[in-house]
Amino acid sequence: MADEKKSGAALAEAPAAAAAKTPSVMPKRFVPWPEGREKPRIWIGMGTCGTASGAQALKEEIAAFLEDHKLEADVMPTGCVGMCHNEPLVDIQVKGRPRVCYRKVSSKNLQQILKEHLLDGEASKRSAFGQLPNPDEKQVLYEGVPLFHDEPFFKDQVKIVMQRCGVVDYYAIDDYLATGGYEGLRKAVTMTSDQIIDEVKKSGLRGRGGAGFPTWMKWKFARDAEGTPKYMVCNADEGDPGAFMDRAVLEGDPHTLLEGMIIGAYAVGAKYGYIYCRAEYPLAIKILTEAIKQAKERGFLGDNILGTGFAYDIIIKEGAGAYVCGEEMALLNSIMGERGMPVIKPPFPATHGVWGKPTNINNVETFANIAEIVQRGGDWYAYWGSETTKGTKTFALTGKVKRPGLVEVPTGTTIRKLVEEIGGGMTLKKVGFKAAQFGGPSGGCLPAEYMETGIDYESLNAGGAIMGSGGVVVLDEYNCMVDTARFFMEFTVDESCGKCTPCRDGTALMLQILERITHGEGELGDIPKLQQISHFTKANSLCGLGQVAPNPVLTTLRYFRDEVEEHIVDKKCRAHSCDELIEYVVMEDKCTTCGLCKPPCPTDALQWEKKQTAFINHETCIRCKACVMACPFMAIK
Repeated sequence: MADEKKSGAALAEAPAAAAAKTPSVMPKRFVPWPEGREKPRIWIGMGTCGTASGAQALKEEIAAFLEDHKLEADVMPTGCVGMCHNEPLVDIQVKGRPRVCYRKVSSKNLQQILKEHLLDGEASKRSAFGQLPNPDEKQVLYEGVPLFHDEPFFKDQVKIVMQRCGVVDYYAIDDYLATGGYEGLRKAVTMTSDQIIDEVKKSGLRGRGGAGFPTWMKWKFARDAEGTPKYMVCNADEGDPGAFMDRAVLEGDPHTLLEGMIIGAYAVGAKYGYIYCRAEYPLAIKILTEAIKQAKERGFLGDNILGTGFAYDIIIKEGAGAYVCGEEMALLNSIMGERGMPVIKPPFPATHGVWGKPTNINNVETFANIAEIVQRGGDWYAYWGSETTKGTKTFALTGKVKRPGLVEVPTGTTIRKLVEEIGGGMTLKKVGFKAAQFGGPSGGCLPAEYMETGIDYESLNAGGAIMGSGGVVVLDEYNCMVDTARFFMEFTVDESCGKCTPCRDGTALMLQILERITHGEGELGDIPKLQQISHFTKANSLCGLGQVAPNPVLTTLRYFRDEVEEHIVDKKCRAHSCDELIEYVVMEDKCTTCGLCKPPCPTDALQWEKKQTAFINHETCIRCKACVMACPFMAIK
């Protein structure tokens, strides 16, 4: 039963050991059919990813179809369910039948989908991804349409944080309430502070922002600190390239964040709170603003919450997009209108935070777990995960995989399961897995021999990587590891605040050396220099940015040293990624003397005469690959 439970994205019953102390079922993930309603419901995935894929145009076309056929339906926006590779997504449900998710919807197939589903009364099988039957309702299944959670992308996921993302109307608090929302808060206000913190302690929840500090301990420090008022702050300054876990929650299920923050504020005695969200997330800010308004109107936020006399209010603070403001003290300085820069610790925010008052800071994903932990109990939550890292973790899976997107799995899930089973394996069948880069630009790259490693804080740290906020970039054999390290170091140099010398100068020196190596100008002495600078930067930087910035360099030297030496000694790049180490050659046995390769060359480096084999002048060739793309016979290597 344990194996079935751990792989069940349908979020079935918890094991008997945990059920003895806590409720036996996972949270409700289905929006009940509205009582007395007859007209169909249509959800459109209109998070940032869906909108970028054309969801707004689909919404207008759906409205036109309903008007043309004189049909009525509730058309609602919803967030990201995680299938970025299948956007845009449209879900349709009629009374008495399951909700059906349609993938890769466009103007070409939308009319057929609407006609078959709304007029003919059958699911459009060609575009249907899967159907979601609600076990609490009597429903007739569609024949020939797979169950949504049996699909490979979802069957090994366990959704707690993202259980409502892509399911509910993100503007409707009633959808949140109908799926168990604010039940955790209702229970929390009947408990003492110690009882709440104890449940969080039993859950084993660690901060999901990257550091992995025990959440209960943070809360206890803030609660016991002297001084008032106290603050409960959310770090929503998601800045890692390719990471969008927090954005998905903010856009798809904003009330789960608010509920977690309110429970936390009640536990530590906070009266005020901030959500620090980067201004590059305009849709998230818009949805959050409406959610705060609704929560106040329903008595879940503001003065006299649920009639208990407890008061807590939240303000959204828009950040300017500085990566360093993900560091908690830099974030607090920005909230107070100061320059976003870290400071020497101690004191810590728990005693001297916003305006010098006791402050607790957690990120979006951490807060999104709180309501279910309080409602279901800490033991229930601790069932999932590894020995040292309990619960689930969301990951933004990107790079060279067939099914990129947002996934939520129990911690301890292996890299192989994440990449090959959920991600669908490598994009190109004949190109093998090379490495997975964890933790954003300050993370490390773990090679293929780590495929069976369980993903938790200790295992990743032992390999030289970090969990970070949850970004995972999959690399294949066409990725140059030296150039990858250079790319991430370039990002770190740009985002360093410059306050401390080790980070400011150390990262810049490492970038200079890596650039020389990728240009074919490296020396063997550069390797010990990189190691020395990396260790010094890690040991002496003021904040977390500099302390983990050398990780891409150190893991490259640890696992791919031969590739670095090849760049330095042989002046070759096996991945054919470093332009300065590449020469393009026309293969005489394959050249048909057609001359198609000559016109695209911007520098006339490619020389050709009629009925003659082409020739490339390497002195003027700028390695733009235009000739390679133009040759239909693959004669240029």
